[in-house]
Amino acid sequence: MKKVRLGIIGLGNIGSQHYRNVLNGKCPEIEITAVADINPDRLEWATNTCGSYRDSDKSIPLPALYSDASEMMRSGMIDAVVIAVPHYEHPRYAIEAFECGLHVMCEKPAGVYTLQVREMMAAADKHPELKFGMMFNQRTNCVYRKMKEILDGGELGELRRSTWIITNWYRPQAYYDSGEWRATWAGEGGGVLLNQCPHNLDLWQWLCGMPSKVYAKISFGKWHDIEVEDDVTACVEYPNGATGTFITTTADMPGTNRLEIVCDGGTLICENDKLTLSKLEVPESEFTKSNKSPYGMPKYTTAKVETDGMNIQHPAVLNALAGAILRDEPLVADGREGINALMISNAMHLSAWLGREVELPIDEELYKSLLDEHVKTSKRKENITYVFSDFNETHKTIL
Repeated sequence: MKKVRLGIIGLGNIGSQHYRNVLNGKCPEIEITAVADINPDRLEWATNTCGSYRDSDKSIPLPALYSDASEMMRSGMIDAVVIAVPHYEHPRYAIEAFECGLHVMCEKPAGVYTLQVREMMAAADKHPELKFGMMFNQRTNCVYRKMKEILDGGELGELRRSTWIITNWYRPQAYYDSGEWRATWAGEGGGVLLNQCPHNLDLWQWLCGMPSKVYAKISFGKWHDIEVEDDVTACVEYPNGATGTFITTTADMPGTNRLEIVCDGGTLICENDKLTLSKLEVPESEFTKSNKSPYGMPKYTTAKVETDGMNIQHPAVLNALAGAILRDEPLVADGREGINALMISNAMHLSAWLGREVELPIDEELYKSLLDEHVKTSKRKENITYVFSDFNETHKTIL
């Protein structure tokens, strides 16, 4: 195999972006040989778009078009599939793809609730010969990669506190009105935590590790006419006793994106795509034992951290998938890691519903039963079947 034959399920906003990235030559070891979408207009778009690139490069294949994703996966036309459909559908299509002998790249979030993601993981484990990746493209950002390198290197010592204020996800009411499936329990399974923040939650746990306890104050439809969350303030505790906070909303303008990680030996701050490191000359735990002055403080230096400047995003994740398939190289994110960010967001919802702190791993059966109750009372649930069938027509706004 010289190139990976890729199929895309869903040509909405993100699926069409993956399509264009490959046609643009950003993924040289991948060729798109088939696409699937239930909206015929999107299939026509795929043909026309590919045709414009073939005008200058006839080696680009015209993809086979399918209105049925299952038919595409059984066609023998593809080696791997990208799943870019509504959240609830991610595990179902991934499981079917594994059964068809296909490698899988799944869009975020991994699913809506952890029980269905565990089924997807079990299906992947039955096929160790197949690669399973999660589209956590923010892990390719040079700033977060550098933070990961510093923290994993151990030079800052043990984690003490993490704080992420991620409130620059502003969305007006018109955004939520653009599709009946939006901001409903039946359509999306959540709000800002399931739609905008999966990348942030993944990066948070990737850098700091998984918390052991979560307490969340969540407002549902506080700033918008929606039934799911649009304002979240959560506190967590890590296994070593360190604490963390995660604050997000879709109503602040202009909003803030500041990640601060405090360790025994210093502090990393990421804000406005700039990374700053304040490093103590002596770890605080050592200083406080030897210092004799009542108001003594450890000496420290603060400097901007240089990175390699590379931030390739989605093409980097697809290129890693190709490398994994062709040469057994590492993925950007194994698909099994997708459950971690979802476990945190599920825990936040569960804490808010129960009005108390919850431990991780959560009671997954309890979470599913409470989610089901919300789905049953979802204001727009009667429209969801139609919306799924028309998903790619309404899914034109960036998530």
